[in-house]
Amino acid sequence: MADEVILLDFWPSMFGMRVRIALAEKGIEYQYREEDLMNKSPLLLKMNPVHKKIPVLIHNGKPVCESLIAVEYIDEVWKDKAQILPSDPYQRAQARFWADYVDKKVNAVARNVWATKGEEQEAAKKEFIEILKVLEGELGDKPYFGGETFGLTDISLIGYYCWFYAYETFGIFSIESECPKLIAWAKRCMEKESVSKSLADPHKVYDFVLGMKKRHGQE
Repeated sequence: MADEVILLDFWPSMFGMRVRIALAEKGIEYQYREEDLMNKSPLLLKMNPVHKKIPVLIHNGKPVCESLIAVEYIDEVWKDKAQILPSDPYQRAQARFWADYVDKKVNAVARNVWATKGEEQEAAKKEFIEILKVLEGELGDKPYFGGETFGLTDISLIGYYCWFYAYETFGIFSIESECPKLIAWAKRCMEKESVSKSLADPHKVYDFVLGMKKRHGQE
């Protein structure tokens, strides 16, 4: 019996992009179901009753929630395809540490880059660049965070790349001038079909953010 794989997602979600990339890396066919987060489907509420959030990976009727957990699940279930986590326990722990760093640090601060003004926005931009510089320091001169192989940390961070244009436009700053190695890494990741086909168009993301700002009176 073939696996039934469904992904409940929302197109601009960098968290959903992680799961899309992992599925693409493994060559897994799946049904993509776009969610309206203002009017969540009964299936989403049933499959993720605790957080009621996307993405949700549904494998043979069983839900896996939270993006990094879903990525690790995909790696464990489809072991015979491209490996996402390293086999070495220490390297695996390091990959998890930096993916967790991305989750804990990047999103909240990144949002403040476009959702605030004045001194608050300047502080958010400064903190955002500091976080990216920490990540750039960990990357060093390696092609990917895990070395030669594209893996968990790369997947955890690369979805933000298609949001950079919105951050830079609303924040009036350049990420590349501050973190050139990180941008070079992002462009390297974008050469992978699994990444380029999974990420949203940066200008479309910008329009989406502009719409959110208008709705919240933040123009």
